[in-house]
Amino acid sequence: MIRLCAVPICVVAAVALSACGERPQVLTYKQGTYQGKPDTPPYSNPPFNGNKADWDRAIATRNQSQNEYKRTR
Repeated sequence: MIRLCAVPICVVAAVALSACGERPQVLTYKQGTYQGKPDTPPYSNPPFNGNKADWDRAIATRNQSQNEYKRTR
């Protein structure tokens, strides 16, 4: 009986102690600098190749295609 109760207690203690060893995953922040990858404009990819006007037109067309009011009329 004692051995039967000791196993779950040891398992709970091992799980509780394993959380104590976790290191913080926060990077050090440097004021005024961005440490991530550089962002590129969404229209610089192959379908538009840097043409912002075509990209704006494609977004407007897609938005109008999703307009339920326009579809019901």
